[in-house]
Amino acid sequence: MLQDVLPLLFPFRLSATTIAGSGLWSLAFYIGLTPVREWIIRQLSRWFNFAERSLYTSQEEFERTRKGREAQNAFYASLFSILPFLAVGLLCNYGIESSLGRSWAISFGTIACVSFGVYELGRRSSQE
Repeated sequence: MLQDVLPLLFPFRLSATTIAGSGLWSLAFYIGLTPVREWIIRQLSRWFNFAERSLYTSQEEFERTRKGREAQNAFYASLFSILPFLAVGLLCNYGIESSLGRSWAISFGTIACVSFGVYELGRRSSQE
């Protein structure tokens, strides 16, 4: 639909199977690579807090609004932490699609989601 409305901004076509397969692979990596996800969130939050500190000239104003800003930056960091997993999921989906076909990309994405989910449950129960 976007291709029909804005052909110059969206010169490439994405099929529904590509979007679904990439989403499944991204979800699988996001679930299964929890330490990497937490590290990315921590680094993004640190960077957002550092970047926002340069916007304040008064130390008192900075300290007064610190708690709210840090909570907002943590929220933004958790949202932006999805992007690397989307990129890796898109690459995995492209590799499976080019070698085995589109239907296999969705099938393997589903299998990866279930496998990483079981792995994450086992990892969390072994930590307790």
